[in-house]
Amino acid sequence: MELSLAHPAIKAFMCGSLSGTCSTLLFQPLDLVKTRLQTLQSSVQPGSARVGMVTVILNVVRTEKLQGLWKGVSPSFVRTIPGVGIYFSTYNSLKQHFFSERNPGALESVLLGGGARTVAGVLMLPVTVIKTRFESGRFNYGSVAGALRNVCRTEGPRALFSGLMPTLLRDAPFSGIYVMFYSQTKASLPKEISTSAYAPLATFSCGVLAGVLASLLTQPADVVKTHVQVNAQMRTAEAVSYILAEHGFKGFFRGAVPRSLRRTMMAAMAWTVYEQMMSHIGLKS
Repeated sequence: MELSLAHPAIKAFMCGSLSGTCSTLLFQPLDLVKTRLQTLQSSVQPGSARVGMVTVILNVVRTEKLQGLWKGVSPSFVRTIPGVGIYFSTYNSLKQHFFSERNPGALESVLLGGGARTVAGVLMLPVTVIKTRFESGRFNYGSVAGALRNVCRTEGPRALFSGLMPTLLRDAPFSGIYVMFYSQTKASLPKEISTSAYAPLATFSCGVLAGVLASLLTQPADVVKTHVQVNAQMRTAEAVSYILAEHGFKGFFRGAVPRSLRRTMMAAMAWTVYEQMMSHIGLKS
């Protein structure tokens, strides 16, 4: 089936999947560093010397070589390629259904982005759990399929949905806030820029601004999510209490820099590639 003849939802899925592939490959090291920084909270005693991004990167390269920075890229691909496709397909379908005649407002953009992310997040959560465990360095899984089988056999299928609540509390608000800031910022651009050769750069810049704000606001939920998924027996409330008791309020922002960099750059790139591809095949994004 030619792309030009495909249903708009399928076109959006394919455009989103390609954009997710590009951004995941480039920024996977930042996600790994973020996960390592957050899981270090479980083993480092309060008051110990602070471990930063550079220390983690050097340690990974020294012990696991340069390719160690891309550990977890396989489950990232398994999650991101269909996950981003599902997200953009759902987003496009919802937008065309409810806002075919006008652009959504700020609150409507929050609901639109959050709804699309909720659908994708729930469907891809089992792979997200495996991805987090790959990146933590605590599990010796040989493959994504093998890891899924191992978790089902030793911990039960329920473990594949651990961290569902903090994941949704992180991803749905992130996407909603991101879409709101992104759409409002982009709408404020002068028309001559939006229609010029600099349009992709302007789109990317709007994405960067939206990504920074959305990342910082949802960072605490990401830290809690990581703890719950790495420690299978830990519940969301227990993770919150543990982080607060052992590391204080600042513990909820551990890994904020690499996550903000990754989420901001990935989201900005994904939306830029997605919108350029959708425009190329003649669809409104």
